[in-house]
Amino acid sequence: MKHSKLVKKDLKVVWHPCTQMKDHEKIPMIPIKSGKGVWLYDYDDNKYLDAISSWWVNIFGHSNTFINNSIKKQLSKLEHVLLAGFTHEPAINLAENLISLTPKKITKCFFTDNGSSSVDAAMKMSYHYWQNKGKRSKKSFIALSNSYHGETLGSLSVSNIDLYKKTYESILKDTIIVESPDNYNKKDNISEAQHAELMFDKMHQTIKKNHKNVCAVIVEPLIQCAGYMRMYHPRYLELLREACTKYNIHLIADEIAVGFGRTGTMFGFEQAKITPDIICLSKGITGGYMTLSTILTTDDIYEAFYDEYEKLNAFLHSHSYTANPIACSAANATLELFKTKKTIEKNKALSSYMEKSFESLKDHPHVSDVRQTGMVLAIEMVKNKKNRRAYNWKERRGIRAYLHGLKNNVLMRPLGNVLYFMPPYVISKKEISFVSEIMKEGVNEATKKSS
Repeated sequence: MKHSKLVKKDLKVVWHPCTQMKDHEKIPMIPIKSGKGVWLYDYDDNKYLDAISSWWVNIFGHSNTFINNSIKKQLSKLEHVLLAGFTHEPAINLAENLISLTPKKITKCFFTDNGSSSVDAAMKMSYHYWQNKGKRSKKSFIALSNSYHGETLGSLSVSNIDLYKKTYESILKDTIIVESPDNYNKKDNISEAQHAELMFDKMHQTIKKNHKNVCAVIVEPLIQCAGYMRMYHPRYLELLREACTKYNIHLIADEIAVGFGRTGTMFGFEQAKITPDIICLSKGITGGYMTLSTILTTDDIYEAFYDEYEKLNAFLHSHSYTANPIACSAANATLELFKTKKTIEKNKALSSYMEKSFESLKDHPHVSDVRQTGMVLAIEMVKNKKNRRAYNWKERRGIRAYLHGLKNNVLMRPLGNVLYFMPPYVISKKEISFVSEIMKEGVNEATKKSS
């Protein structure tokens, strides 16, 4: 079979991301031949519903005709040109389109290559801003526990998940970590907003104590995606914006995973009615077609770098493929689909249907939480429901559910003992029902007693 031949060839030459390669002695590698809509197809005529949007990037389905045609048109004109001293229409249009979606104070778009590099550039931009302003002591960053901002050295420095970070700690920049406001351990007698206010006190005290030495606070608005899909209330962002303004530090919103409709609004920070100083965007920006990221920021930050060349205040950060025209054309087509398909409005109905489809899992004896924000739903499996005692991570319960999914035509990629559903927005209600049934079976399979 072509399938098995490709796997053998792959395992000889390819080192896969976020993978212990020895796992593939037992866990199957799946070569994909094609994709259409929410479905992926392998070489043996098996199909898999992409329940995780291929690592959260594909929002309008695989091989989307409209995005395909946009890329084809651009290919016949220009594949790439450097963005230093030159420009092109797709980049200009994309910058205008993105800025039009954000609050009035956001006026400038800086292009980078991927999510991690946009966080690195945002950190450098904030730090350099304060240096240009003569605030030489501002060198530190504040982030939340359980946060994930990428895996380059800068972005990993402001992340806080040991699985990714612990090995490299000695070569990373020190970051001030404040306890996350996620709702998982919220007391039953208070609201999510009240919990956010209580948890914010820890952030407030940290900012008050360290603000003279801090460049910025960086957060993932509303959902800590790689942090086991933990979720928190917008009230926390309101209070954080107030504190950052009062104590003169930047607020960086990492919207890489949660942007472009995932939380129920175009951007997560919108639900708190705030304006960050810097916004990092990637993943869904091109509909899952090409690597591209941007930083959106204010005139205040831009003008701190606008100076005579001899003063050496310019922001000298670059990537060879900055604002690639083909990627920008895919992104512009993606944003056009949001308009023409009324995506945000339609997603409200889909997210409501998702909630109903998974409601029965709340009573499962080994599910401690079924949580949802917009088009992201997560199921936390535990050994003991009453005290929320987790399964030993070495048991890899999530992998059992993953393998069950593969056997039954659903692609899931669990985060430890957390299963999540984060589909392309073109999914139908019938397909949501199908995924919910397979995931429920996956939970049962994963939580069986070990033999």
